[in-house]
Amino acid sequence: MLLIDDDVDDRMIFGEILKELVPDIIYNEAINGEDALTKLESNLIPDIIFLDLNMPRVDGKQFLAEIQKMDHLKHIPIIIYSTSSHESDRRETQELGAAYFLTKPNSLKELSNILTGILHQQPL
Repeated sequence: MLLIDDDVDDRMIFGEILKELVPDIIYNEAINGEDALTKLESNLIPDIIFLDLNMPRVDGKQFLAEIQKMDHLKHIPIIIYSTSSHESDRRETQELGAAYFLTKPNSLKELSNILTGILHQQPL
């Protein structure tokens, strides 16, 4: 699994909850879309990607556009993981190939429940 998010606290919380749910999961992080593209070019092929939208350098929408150009990566499900709840962001990211749009929850319990649901649907 790969989380792309520029917020260090969000990455830490996400990682801790994920490791609690699946202790043996291989979990990677990137601080923005540019960092993620570099990691993906170096043979990191995750089963699923969680992607923030608002990041410096290469943002979430730019990342989506780039990954769709890569035949060996465009099959990876990408879940938008953002503070945005704007319908225009949902629509645009869906058009760019995102599998799902998740607004960052307000509580750790809610994030844990969401990740549990996603992990039960996604073989890792």
